[in-house]
Amino acid sequence: MNAAGLLQHFDRISEAPDAVPRLRRFILDLAVRGKLAEQDPKDEPAAKLLERIRAEKVRLAKEGKQKKTVIGSVEDGIDAPFSLPPTWTWGCLGDVAQYGLSEKVDSNKDIAVDTWVLDLEDIEKDTSRLIERMPSSARPFRSTKTIFKRGDVLFGKLRPYLNKVLVADQDGVCTTEIIPIRGYCELVPEYVKLVLKSPLTMARVDRLMYGMKMPRLGTGDAAALSFPLPPLAEQPRIVAKVDELMVLCDWLAAAQAERESRRDRVVAASLHRLNNGADPHAHREHARFYLRHLPRLTTRPEEIQQLRQTVVNLAVRGKLVRQDPKDEAAPKLLERIQTEKEQLVRDRKIRRHDPLPLIGVDEEPFSIPESWEWTRLGTICSVITDGAHHTPKYQEEGIPFLSVKDVSGGTIDFSRTRFISETAHRELCKRCMPEFGDILLTKVGTTGIAVTVDVDRDFSIFVSLALLKFSQPNLDRRYLRHLINSPFVTQQSADNTQGIGNKNLVLRLINQFVIPLPPLAEQHRIVAKVDELMALCERLKAQLTAAQTESRRLLEATLHQALSDHPGNDHDAHF
Repeated sequence: MNAAGLLQHFDRISEAPDAVPRLRRFILDLAVRGKLAEQDPKDEPAAKLLERIRAEKVRLAKEGKQKKTVIGSVEDGIDAPFSLPPTWTWGCLGDVAQYGLSEKVDSNKDIAVDTWVLDLEDIEKDTSRLIERMPSSARPFRSTKTIFKRGDVLFGKLRPYLNKVLVADQDGVCTTEIIPIRGYCELVPEYVKLVLKSPLTMARVDRLMYGMKMPRLGTGDAAALSFPLPPLAEQPRIVAKVDELMVLCDWLAAAQAERESRRDRVVAASLHRLNNGADPHAHREHARFYLRHLPRLTTRPEEIQQLRQTVVNLAVRGKLVRQDPKDEAAPKLLERIQTEKEQLVRDRKIRRHDPLPLIGVDEEPFSIPESWEWTRLGTICSVITDGAHHTPKYQEEGIPFLSVKDVSGGTIDFSRTRFISETAHRELCKRCMPEFGDILLTKVGTTGIAVTVDVDRDFSIFVSLALLKFSQPNLDRRYLRHLINSPFVTQQSADNTQGIGNKNLVLRLINQFVIPLPPLAEQHRIVAKVDELMALCERLKAQLTAAQTESRRLLEATLHQALSDHPGNDHDAHF
C-alpha cells in the first residue's frame, strides 16, 4: 500500500464522515498482518526470536528477577485471528513483553523534582500525542505511581475508546491507570505500540473490559492478548512505513479540514448576506446565486438546518417573494381583524382585553416592506390562553391530554399521550378548546415551538402549552406557524422565558410579541415559496445522505480491495 493508492479515490471517499480515521485504522490493520512492509527472507524468523525470548525469561526467572512463565504458541491454543507471513508467528502479549511493571513510588518526595509525572489526561485521545509534560515539582502527588523507563510502552488500560498508547522518550512515573510494558530481546517498542492501537487489539479489549462506571482491562486478559510477532529486523521497517502513511493521513486530514473551512466561510458569508442584505434587488440576485449552488455549498446536515432557518427568516422579513402593489396593505387587514374581534366580543364568544402597548421604534429590529405593518401577536389573535393548570386524573383510555413532550418535535404526536375522561375534557373545553387550524405554542420547559393543529379530533392540553386562535379567513395559519417559529420570534420566546428550573413563558408576554404582518395575498405567496424551498432542503438532505452512503461504500470497497491484493486474507479486517 502506498501514497498513490490512498490518494487515487480520496476526493470521493473523503466525503465519508470518518474517512481519514478509518484510513488510519486500516494502515494499522495492514501493519499487524504483515501486509505493509516487504518481508526479507534473510531476516531471522520470528520463531527464533520467540526462542530467544523464552531463554531470556528463563534466565530472568533463575535470577529471581521475574516469575517463571511458559511461552505460548498457536498449538497451545493462542487465538490466531488471521494468517501471518511465513516468517511471522503468533504469541500473547505476555509472551513477548512484561505487562505491568511492579516497581512503585508512593510520594513525589521519593523522586527528583524534575521527574516526569504522567497522567492519562496528558495523552491525546486516539492520536496518542503527548499534550503536556509535567515535572513532579509542578504536579505533586501522594498516591501510588508506577515507575517507567525510557523505551517502555505506556498503555492506558482505562476505557478502550480513549485509545491512549505512548512510547516513553525518557524515564518517569505514571498513574496506575497507565501500564508500562517492556519488551524482551530488544523488541521494538514502537511496533508494540502499533499492535496495541491496532483494530485487532482494540476490538479484543472492548470485549474484555469490565466495570460500568470506569471500565478497564484486567491484567490477565491483557497478558493473553493475541500478538502478531514479526522478525526483529522487520519491525523497524513496519514502523517507518506506518509513520510515512500517517504523515500522509495528517496531510489528507488538513486538506479536508481546509476544504471544509473554505466551504463553511462561503456558506456563512452567503447566509449572513441573505439574512442582512439591505438592497432588495441585490439581495434577490444573491439568493438566486446561493440557491443555484446549494448542492455544492451544503455538505453537512447542520447546514441544511441553517438553510431552513434562513428561508423562514427571509420569509418574515419580506425578502423571499416580491411585493405586489395590488395587494391590500397590512393596515387594512388589521382593521378587518379588529372589526371581527369586536363582533366576537359583542357575541360574547371572547372577552374584551386591555389594549396592548404601542410598538416603539426601538422594538422594530429591521425594516419591512411598505405594504407590511408591525403589530403584536395578541392584536391578530382572538384568543391566547393555556391548558389545565392542575394535573387531571389519568386513565387507560379516553381523550388525549397533550403536554410539551407531545409537540416539542415540531408536530403533534399522539403516540405517547396520556388520557383523561370525557367529563374532564368537557370541563377544560369551557376555557380552552383546541380546534383544527389553531396553533399550539410550548410555554413551559422547552419554550417557543409552534405547531399547527392539523388533526380534526378532540383533545385537551396542559398548562405547558398555549393555545392561539385567530381569524382564519384573514390570516394564513401556515404563515403564522412559520412566523412564530422564525429566529426573530423564537428569540423573543427565549428572552421572555422566566425562571431557572421549570422555565415558563407567560401569556402576558406572548400577547406582546412583536411581529411583522404582510398582506394576506403575500402570506399565501410566502407559504408557497417556503414550501418549495423546504422541499428543496429535503431533496438536498436525501442527496447528502446518499452521497455519504456512496462514499462510505467506496471507502469500504477501496480498503477491502487493498487488503485482498495481499495473500493470506482469510479474515475480515477491523477498520
